[in-house]
Amino acid sequence: MAAAPAPYSAAEDPQAVIEAVRTGDMRVAAIGFRLATANAALCDIKQPATGGQLATVQQYAPAYRPAARQALGLGRQEVAFEGVVPGSPAAKVSLRAGDAVERISGVALPAPAPAEAPASTAALVALESGIARLPPSAPIRMEVSRGGVSRQVVVQPVPACRSRFELLLSDAFEASANGEMVQIGSRFLDGDDDALAVIVAHELAHNILRHTERLKAAGVNMGLLSELGRSGKLNRRTEDEADELSVALLFNAGYDPMIGARYWRGAGRKIGGGLFRSRTHASPAARADAMERAAAALTGKARPVVPALVATRDQPF
Repeated sequence: MAAAPAPYSAAEDPQAVIEAVRTGDMRVAAIGFRLATANAALCDIKQPATGGQLATVQQYAPAYRPAARQALGLGRQEVAFEGVVPGSPAAKVSLRAGDAVERISGVALPAPAPAEAPASTAALVALESGIARLPPSAPIRMEVSRGGVSRQVVVQPVPACRSRFELLLSDAFEASANGEMVQIGSRFLDGDDDALAVIVAHELAHNILRHTERLKAAGVNMGLLSELGRSGKLNRRTEDEADELSVALLFNAGYDPMIGARYWRGAGRKIGGGLFRSRTHASPAARADAMERAAAALTGKARPVVPALVATRDQPF
């Protein structure tokens, strides 16, 4: 999760808020797991994927922490499984939401934060980054506690493209990728899972193609001048490339590759259209047409498809 809830009012039920966040987190996590594992063949930097979504008390504002501890099944521990993707390696060893984490072999768990420390995902990011550096196919030994009873498990992960998936609590339609993380605004949860997968796949494509790293190396402006001149052209190019690659990512993960085109002809129009549309992105109609062509080119192809575009990830702009 990318942002903790703001301190709640007397009219808000903290348990209901935490449960709503958990539900959103798990939707993003399940889609991210599906896309990242199905497309591991496209990625030269991989991580072990367990399908277990971790959470820390420190993600929550102080007023929420007692409720968070209860919801996550935490006693003195700082980390628990917020949920588990069905059919994943974590599910196969019977891990589930509310299992508190005592130990993960080879990875340091976060220390307790001061009681009044502001909400932060720093501890979770550090934890997940440590797990990501483990060998992608090596068993991961864990000790977990459920209802005060500890047990040891060995999770056999599957290789996945290296990216962590975060839910950003936001009223805006916003999503981003920085090379290691995919962040999805909670406003996208208003759509169905196919629509959400289109957005997650687009951001994952940016990471696979190393767009952030390559744009920085090229000195591209990412601020107010991002739409102008050479910066504008290169930013637009990366967005077009992410759309193109996302179609293959969806196809490899077993989605209908046409869902991207349908999205930008439907619900996506209210996000990407209008007078103030950013020129770093094509119009919704143009995006839909390009993605439809990319999807048609996949007809009859065996999975996983590795588009030629992937080979450009090491080329400077």
